[in-house]
Amino acid sequence: MTNPDNKPLIKVGIIGATGYAGAELTRLIAHHPMAEIAALGSKSFKDMPLSDVYPSYLSFIDVPCVDNAEVIDKSDVVFACLPHGLSQQTAQECVAKNKIFIDLGADFRLKSEKEYEEWYGGGFLDANLHETAVYGLPELFRESISDARLIANPGCYPTSAALGLYPALKRGLCETDGIIVDSKSGVTGAGREPSMVNTFCEVNEGFAPYKVAAHRHTPEIEQSLSAAAGKNIKITFVPHLLPVNRGIVSTMYVRLKLGVAESNVREAYEAFYKDEPFVRLLQAGKTANLKNVRGTNVCDISLHMDRRTSTLVVVSCLDNMVKGAAGQAVQNMNIACGIDETSGLKLIPAAF
Repeated sequence: MTNPDNKPLIKVGIIGATGYAGAELTRLIAHHPMAEIAALGSKSFKDMPLSDVYPSYLSFIDVPCVDNAEVIDKSDVVFACLPHGLSQQTAQECVAKNKIFIDLGADFRLKSEKEYEEWYGGGFLDANLHETAVYGLPELFRESISDARLIANPGCYPTSAALGLYPALKRGLCETDGIIVDSKSGVTGAGREPSMVNTFCEVNEGFAPYKVAAHRHTPEIEQSLSAAAGKNIKITFVPHLLPVNRGIVSTMYVRLKLGVAESNVREAYEAFYKDEPFVRLLQAGKTANLKNVRGTNVCDISLHMDRRTSTLVVVSCLDNMVKGAAGQAVQNMNIACGIDETSGLKLIPAAF
């Protein structure tokens, strides 16, 4: 099969295709003009068509699930949508066979093995392999991604926080201490495995923080923000669970440096994101809303100033299943394969 430009389609394999991120990724690849589904992997639903697991995919994605070895053999690009600790061996196999490997889990996100042990348990299976891993947040690290064979797809919370704060820190407009990241996520962020956390009765009409100042995404956020500031940064990060299916709203608070005006902040953000197809910097007076990004690879950012306290308030909104997971993974594939970065991702948000 070829695309409209008569180039061979990229053969894509997805391991963990029946989880939420895997299913969303499969949906995106199914209508990608430059790629095709080569194989879908699942241990729990082996030999079952994906449309049996997700009936909405009936007649669109009836591909049966196979074992991981078959996924790797049939694919040019392999995505792994697995819990932490399960991707490292698969990454070794893919790199050895010269496949591009994109990990949607946490195994390759942190550069420090010590931090990985502290927050996730276990260690690095192959430290040299970790050295080759590139952190796949395209708006910040695009040049590194273009030559990568092993890409660590960022977490959803860290994506919203990094995109929201990176320009201010990169330009040196704000203080690096006392940063607060207050985030809210839809229930899909908890994964598809049923638990007391994500049942209807527990979530519906409720709203509460969880893992206060102890969430595993904390060091990942700090890693990106430290890269922007050129020094080690510690933040206070508090996530909350929203009674909605998908979406993330992160509200961030930073103190501006003496003499920095609101116009300086807006100019910095406009310059940083002016050519980014998936970041929308909202006009002054507008506030980012997760309703306006659902189902897309878009991140909306709005800037607000508390003049009484010289505090910059940044609101960042994205779909945790798309820009926070599957969409960003496709964006990384596009860059690594040298095709149009927006391929398969030109998704317009539903108006209601």
